[in-house]
Amino acid sequence: MITTDRSSHALLLLALLLLSGLLFFLGLGDMGLTDRDEGRNAEAGREMFESGDRLTPTFNGELRVAKPVLLYWLMEQSYRLFGSNEFAARFPSALFGVGLILMHYLFLVHQRGQTIALFGGLMLLLNLEILGLGRMALTDSVLIFFTTASLYGFWLGLHGTGGVRRWIWMFYVGMALATLTKGPVGFAVPLVAAALYLTWTRRWQDYWQKGVPLAGTLLFVLLAAPWYAAMFLVHGDAYATGAKAHTIGRFLAPMEGHQGTIFFYLPVLLLAFFPWSALLPVPLYHTLKDWYLIRRTRTQPASTDTSELDLFAALWLVGTFLFFTASATRLPHYIGPLFPAAALLTASYWSRCLHDPAAKGIRGSIHLMMGVGYLLAIGFACLPTLYTTYASKMVREFPLAGQVDLGMGPYLIAALLLVGMTLVGYLGLNDERRGGAFWAAGGTLAGLVLIVIVIAFPHINRYVIAPPQELAYAAGLNLAREDQFIAYGTVRPSSVFYAKRKTLFVPLGEEDKIRAALKETTKVMILLPESALSKLPAEASTLVPILKRYGYVLLANQPMVTIPQSATPPPPPPTILGH
Repeated sequence: MITTDRSSHALLLLALLLLSGLLFFLGLGDMGLTDRDEGRNAEAGREMFESGDRLTPTFNGELRVAKPVLLYWLMEQSYRLFGSNEFAARFPSALFGVGLILMHYLFLVHQRGQTIALFGGLMLLLNLEILGLGRMALTDSVLIFFTTASLYGFWLGLHGTGGVRRWIWMFYVGMALATLTKGPVGFAVPLVAAALYLTWTRRWQDYWQKGVPLAGTLLFVLLAAPWYAAMFLVHGDAYATGAKAHTIGRFLAPMEGHQGTIFFYLPVLLLAFFPWSALLPVPLYHTLKDWYLIRRTRTQPASTDTSELDLFAALWLVGTFLFFTASATRLPHYIGPLFPAAALLTASYWSRCLHDPAAKGIRGSIHLMMGVGYLLAIGFACLPTLYTTYASKMVREFPLAGQVDLGMGPYLIAALLLVGMTLVGYLGLNDERRGGAFWAAGGTLAGLVLIVIVIAFPHINRYVIAPPQELAYAAGLNLAREDQFIAYGTVRPSSVFYAKRKTLFVPLGEEDKIRAALKETTKVMILLPESALSKLPAEASTLVPILKRYGYVLLANQPMVTIPQSATPPPPPPTILGH
């Protein structure tokens, strides 16, 4: 165990808490829910809160088997505290995001001391992946917290002494809660990392002696299995078939078009862990190389400065990366569970570079960081021009794509990256000033995120995300339970959350569903893009537009009774065409 100065430790912990709280919670509820996963998850939690059924997740009144139940339990309690809104839907992710940063810092303080712990905590916080996942109503922030807790418990239980060894129980508790968050991946990630480490270091005997495998497995089963068993008993094949499709099926075949080459996650890791990803190749390579030699000779060379904890982190990173690369369905956020390991490696490497100016690879790493930063700056500077060129292809999902610009956000981000990376080069390539490069890189990333939150998100929300949601909210205020709400021409699951009622989704080409609905109910409202008006069936000619909002229109066969103040009231206000 590393000794620490308690007063400075408390100050660093408080500073890290305040910074992570700011970046995770600032403007958390200001933007509407994104489609599709945020809308589905938030509504499933709302339906659980409304129905009181804590066993069965549903979306739009139908069984939802894509994800297990833990996130919905957390959302239910959040809705109880804050009401059914965007902030409450995202609160669990942000809370566990802050918890992840603090847990990572405390683990590194225990293992490596305050300096590396501070570097590691900030590196894990100041990257696009962790901040993005912690600000969205997704399962991933909670998943990463529990898989990380599981693997830190594994390490402490295997290498600790006395009471520290009891942390081995967290290995099994973390896996169980991660499994209740996102299914089999919750135990697969910790098991892959632990198995690789035990095999490489030939420590399986230690694990059988210290790892309480039988009692731990029993604890895992007692925590994770009851909900799955209850779902199978209550819903039978309806649950089993759907759950299999979203776990084994997702692994074996691309789902919903989410696929890519076997190199898919290389650029994802480079950009999502920027700027620290530039520091990752050198420690990863040297750690695996050093321990390969150690394994062959069974002795540790006097020249190596690579610790066994570094090896554990490297195998955790490589194992997780290869596991998700082997999956046929690939999405950028899937590799989130490897980010704590990446932050541990880069923090240790950066600390060595500050103590040894001649450390291998540091100048190349600084140049790589600058190069990626400059490329991103060029990309952001070109984004408005590219957007104008391709806007016409976005009108189906974004009706006013050709009439709205991206504002100043991309140019501000480009300027920030140019200045920040120039400072990184000036400081990092100077042996005496190198320490300042860390703060320049971290400040650049923090500034980028703040520009996105304060400037870009409100602009995007006003013209892209909020319009159909505001009209769905208006429909929900004016329809009774027996009335019909139809979303036509675009499938946006968030419409159900804002309307707070069952929604009939009708894709283009399936207008017979609208004909049938018009025959069955007396009051109907249809939300659709204005461009789809001409495609409505003749039976809908009696419906008149009552609200318009940035390319979307709400039709009804009866006048509105309640006119909403608008969920988000930027000018101009909704145009009332009929009342």
